[in-house]
Amino acid sequence: MLTNSDIADLTAFRRALHKFPEISGQEAETAKRITAALGPLHPSKILTGLGGHGVAAVFDSGAAGPTVLFRAELDALPIPEISTAPWRSQIEGKGHLCGHDGHMTMLLGLGRLLARSPIATGRVVLMFQPAEEDGSGARAVVADPAFAAIAPDYAFAIHNEPGRPFGYVSTRPGLINCASLGLAITLSGKTAHAANPEDGRSPALAIASLIPALGALGTGGELDDAFRLVTITHAALGEPSFGIAPGTGKLFATLRTTHDAAMDALLTEARALAEAAAAQSGLTAAFEIHDNFAASINNPEATEIARRAMDTLGIKHGEDNLPMRASEDFGVFGWGAKAAMLCLGPGENHAALHNPDYDFPDDLIPTGVAIFNTIARDLLGRAKNG
Repeated sequence: MLTNSDIADLTAFRRALHKFPEISGQEAETAKRITAALGPLHPSKILTGLGGHGVAAVFDSGAAGPTVLFRAELDALPIPEISTAPWRSQIEGKGHLCGHDGHMTMLLGLGRLLARSPIATGRVVLMFQPAEEDGSGARAVVADPAFAAIAPDYAFAIHNEPGRPFGYVSTRPGLINCASLGLAITLSGKTAHAANPEDGRSPALAIASLIPALGALGTGGELDDAFRLVTITHAALGEPSFGIAPGTGKLFATLRTTHDAAMDALLTEARALAEAAAAQSGLTAAFEIHDNFAASINNPEATEIARRAMDTLGIKHGEDNLPMRASEDFGVFGWGAKAAMLCLGPGENHAALHNPDYDFPDDLIPTGVAIFNTIARDLLGRAKNG
């Protein structure tokens, strides 16, 4: 397992990452830091530029066996950090306020153990994925032609989740995180003088009717197969003027479902509502999709492998606070692999994710490394000379 020296090194590295956060799609320097840290571990190969700034380190035994991928995320958030810690963010308006700096550090800790004690069979892939926060990163990595050479049979990830006891893990087979996407609707008509609004085509009535109509498509409830939720997050109409009747309007809605097929159906219905409202007012409707997250569904076999590893380590686990409405793009790796997400508690009173005072607790690093390492050894063994 990790030595005290390892833990000190990894803690320092995590805090260095924390000081220099980069948001989704802009993780170039973070990727360079990760690549440099991987070099001394002498993996079989390092792939860079995957799906943007993604980095993958491959530890290949040279013997037949499954490929096991462990994922962490490179990106931070466009949220100012409130902290007095020496390692607080040095980048104005940005912060590692979701724990991705800690997740990356766990993978580097696993890399240290793999370097010292190689696996007996198969391959381990340490996947440092870009752009998780906007839902685009996992899709881009999997679609990258270079990914085919390291496509996994199993995939595992840990995300810290406040509200759980320190070191406690929540996981389950089936749904972990909902599918979600952001639908931006632009309604276009014609401006007019405010004294003669009949000379134009205003989107005001269309937007007023769409807000409750879209909300009625998904009202929440139990997280079963029928769950749908539509949340209106933004509305804008014309210009801030008293002399102009508006000619354009925008509406943002976040759609959530418990599986991807249901999302396709909900999106179709939402677009149809907007198109009908636009037609009734003589407008055109245009659509953009943002923050498109697939549902994260745990495979039963992969979940059981993770549970056995935690039992071996004496780590308490259960299904508390699962599934979640919030989204996570790790589910994309489950399209081609047996995948499992583990939710690791940083403490019941720890600051919530995406809060300006959040900071990843360094004492969780050894726990995450131990879970990953035990999963790898259970699946791939330990080389006789390791």
